[in-house]
Order: sequence, then C-alpha cells, then structure tokens
Amino acid sequence: MGETGIDSHVHARESFRDVHADAHPGAHPQAAPAPSRVRDDERTQPHLRVLTAPPDDAALRAQVDAGLAATSETLRRYLTDRRDQAGHVAHEYLVLWETVAAQVGGKMLRPRLTVAAYLGLGGTDLDAVAPVAAAQELLHTAMLVHDDVLDGDEVRRGVPNVAGTYRARLRDRGVVGRAADHQVLGSALLGGDLALSGAFDLVATAPVGPEVRVQAMRLLATTLATTVAGELLDVGGELLAPSDVDPLLVAELKTAAYTCCAPLQAGALLAHAPAATHATLDRVGTALGIAFQLADDDLGVFGDPAVTGKSVHSDLRAGTRTELLRYAYLLADDAGRAVLDRYVGDPALDDAGAAAVRDVMVGSGARDHVLALAAGAARSARETAARHLPPVLAGYLGGVVDELAERGK
Repeated sequence: MGETGIDSHVHARESFRDVHADAHPGAHPQAAPAPSRVRDDERTQPHLRVLTAPPDDAALRAQVDAGLAATSETLRRYLTDRRDQAGHVAHEYLVLWETVAAQVGGKMLRPRLTVAAYLGLGGTDLDAVAPVAAAQELLHTAMLVHDDVLDGDEVRRGVPNVAGTYRARLRDRGVVGRAADHQVLGSALLGGDLALSGAFDLVATAPVGPEVRVQAMRLLATTLATTVAGELLDVGGELLAPSDVDPLLVAELKTAAYTCCAPLQAGALLAHAPAATHATLDRVGTALGIAFQLADDDLGVFGDPAVTGKSVHSDLRAGTRTELLRYAYLLADDAGRAVLDRYVGDPALDDAGAAAVRDVMVGSGARDHVLALAAGAARSARETAARHLPPVLAGYLGGVVDELAERGK
C-alpha cells in the first residue's frame, strides 16, 4: 500500500479535524502559525535537563532514552501527587487513583514519539517535553480503560484492568450480580475520566510559553474528539456485516490519531516546527498507525499468545470488524463464508473453530492481502519521513517502523 493508497483513507479524518478546528480556532496545529520561541523568563518551572549538542543517529537514540526517563519520572511524580491529594478527600477516591495508576505503563510508544519528534526537530529541554509526553501516556490509559468498558473486557495485558480489579474487590466483599455490575461500570468510567483529566492537567502545567501551551491543549482536545469518532464507528460496526464496514477509516480515527499523529505533532509543536513539518508528521503518523493496527489485528488471530500477551480467540469470539475479517468475507468462497458465519462471533469458540477460521483467512488470500497492506503502510511511513524530515529523525522513525513490524515474531 503506497502513499497514494493511504491518501484515500486520510481525507475523512482531515475533514473531521478541519470541521472541529473551524469550531474551535487554533485547534488545528497545521493551520496555526509557528509560535515564536519561548523566552526563559516566560517559563514557570526551573529546568535542569537541557541538551546542547545536535544529535546524530546514536546521540538521538541516547537523548530519546534520557527524555523517556524524564517522562517516566514526571508521570511517576504526577501519579504520586494525585494519590496523596486523593487521600485527603476520601479513601474511595484514593483507591480509584491507585487502581488507575496501576494501569499506566507499558512500552511507552506514544511518549517516545513525542520525545523523538521534539529532539529530532531541534528541541533541547527535557523538562519542557516530559509533561507533554507523559500526557500522551495518560490519554492512552484513558482510551484503554474506556475501550475495555465498551468491549466488556475486564482483563488487560493478562491482568485485571480497572473494571476487573473492582470486580474482584467487590466479590471479596460478597457483592455480586447487578449490584456489582453497576459499581464496576461506574468505577471504570470514572477511572478513565481521571486519566483523561490527568492528561490535560499535565499539558496545562508544562513549563512552556502560554501560546504553545494553549496549542498543545487544543491538539489534545482535537485528538480526543477524533478518537471518539473512530470509537463510535467501531461500536456501530458491530451492527453491520463484516464486508460493509471500513476498518481502515476506524484505524485512522481511533488508532492512528492518538497513537502516532498526535504524539508526533505534540513534539513538533514544542520544537516550533513549521506547518509543512506538521503536515509531514501527520502523513507519517497516519501510515504508521494503519500499519500498527493491521499488524495488531493479525496478531489477534495468528500471533503467539506467549509472545504477544494477546488471546487468539477474543477478536474472533467478539466478531471484531477488522480488515482481516472483512477481506476474508470478500475473498472466501461459499464454503469459506459458511465457516466464518458459523464460528466468528461465537462466544464459545474453541481451538478447533479458531483453526477453521484461520484456514479460511489463509486459503482465501485475505491474510496475505492484509499483511501486504500493513507492509505498504509501513513503507509509506518510512519513505515519507525519509523524503521530508531531517535525516536523523527520519532514521529514528524508520527504526520505530521496523520495530513495530517485528512485533510478535
């Protein structure tokens, strides 16, 4: 899937973002003028971690690592402060913050992209980028918590999520049935809201100039709205036949927007990058996000759970409307579609049924088609970065593309 193939699926997200930006002037970072550089006396916090040497390939990797360490420390300190403050309000409030904090963390892909874009475009102040990068991780946490509520999942990464944790606590107290269901739902929704509020709080307190801070807040708000649009289409797709949905559009709105595009744009915004660079990063992020989602969907059916931590049954049991499933229905013969109709969406799907579905996906050519789409999207991200971004940043992002392509192998 080359760059022109990505183009046909970008327009809907761009149109959505443009409408939102029209309603809220300044929310569209690509359309806004590059902010003036921030004077030291405009900043609100002391800075101790400032990089001076322009990075080469090795130096940028080391600097990104240092930036991620600063981000992790910022995130740890923020969550500790929130728990301390919550303890003065109510014990139950403290417990909720503790539960949410336990869900934070992982590969830190989104903060990594923010830090890499910032440093690769000339940024030097780790204390300035750290809270904005940390906000990307809290936004991710909020999306996961709410997504699990929508999907009815109570396990994430092999352990109980916010909903599952509250379910277990209630069970220990003898609270089960509808009474427990109500408490679990409320706790998970409110926990996701806490993580979301934390993302905005971190950006609001970032030690940067006021104009940059406002634009970073607008970017976060626009990203959230875009992701909601994707989530809405994803949920609505459950009522449609697998061949009637557009999973690539959902991937752009729900996954690419907040996983890749917004983190890259946030780093560029703090580095005072011009509008053309924002546009390039949006294209790179869109292609990278599509590749990420397509690969993730494949791992959800064909991956090794011992390596990925993902079940190879859950997507099939839920009948998740992926591009892989869509093409399986489009390319399979009548017998193959009968197999899909029988097993996909069956909550009691076993190993034999899952194997039968996989056989159809492979035999029809659907899996090869989707893997080719993923490879093409990854290639588009890599080539667009190489053509239009500084070589050191383009090389680093190319490495991220390769890492994502190797997931689960």
